[in-house]
Amino acid sequence: MKKALIIGISGQDGAYLAKLLLEKGYVVHGTSRDHEVSPFGNLRKLGIKDLVVLDSMVASDFRSVLTVLQKSAPDEVYNLAGQTSVGLSFSYPVETFESILIGTMNLLECIRLLGSPVKLYSAGSSEVFGNCREPADEQTPFNPRSPYATAKAAAHYAVANYREAYGMFACTGFLFNHESPLRPKRFVTRKITSTAVRIARGSKERLALGNLHVWRDWGWAPEYVEAMWRMLQQPEPEDFVIATGKTHSLQEFVEATFSRLGLDPRDHVDTDESLLRPTDITRSCGNPFKAARKLGWTPATDFDGLVTRLVEAGSSTDHIPESVDSR
Repeated sequence: MKKALIIGISGQDGAYLAKLLLEKGYVVHGTSRDHEVSPFGNLRKLGIKDLVVLDSMVASDFRSVLTVLQKSAPDEVYNLAGQTSVGLSFSYPVETFESILIGTMNLLECIRLLGSPVKLYSAGSSEVFGNCREPADEQTPFNPRSPYATAKAAAHYAVANYREAYGMFACTGFLFNHESPLRPKRFVTRKITSTAVRIARGSKERLALGNLHVWRDWGWAPEYVEAMWRMLQQPEPEDFVIATGKTHSLQEFVEATFSRLGLDPRDHVDTDESLLRPTDITRSCGNPFKAARKLGWTPATDFDGLVTRLVEAGSSTDHIPESVDSR
């Protein structure tokens, strides 16, 4: 039986990946900063919390990383940890760099020192490409426009350097926006769908958003973790762009969400300039051709299907009124 270590198992991608690997017969280890107090809500929602081996690990602490690697002795490592919000990275740039770049460097160096044939997947981000006039592929130059994107770009170069210098099986996946009901509510897609559902149920609140004229390549998260796994089953390590290849505006996302609930967004949505970021990406779109050719991976859920799933998931659960987060 293969063993996998998922660093950041409590997040959206970590939980879906754990479920996928368990279904494939893996022994799955996962980490959080303090596994004894972490609620692991996403693992519980998927019904797999008691099926994984949990440990505490702080990615920016070298000894912590080394200890967990020695204890779990994994065949595959999925590095999904780190600060995940672009918006928050403007407020906490140093913390963002430490959690993403230092965490990745510690992991790479520990794997090198242990000398075991571990395969490493490192979570990159579409944010590294900046504005995309054409769909970005694996050869598109980087143009990061946030502390988050800059840290992800640096982590990618670290992974590539260790792969080339030490012959490690290490690769980066540049995943474009991928959503699900497991997304934290500070993410704009969850903010829109959860607020719209509450309004449809009678709430008098209004939805405040920043720039509605940004375009994103949105996919369904459970499909994207399949691509991560496929990357580590290749004979040689390579980096891949994972995306749908199609882009839609945030305005379209809002309209699609409210229309499915029988609402007119013009009656419920406000633009709030305080939610605008210092710099933002106007258009983001990926070219998944290489993933289709080499991994046999193509997305099955289109934009309309994604919005429908998110709205249905929100409508099927009880929502407690809460203040909405800023983008």
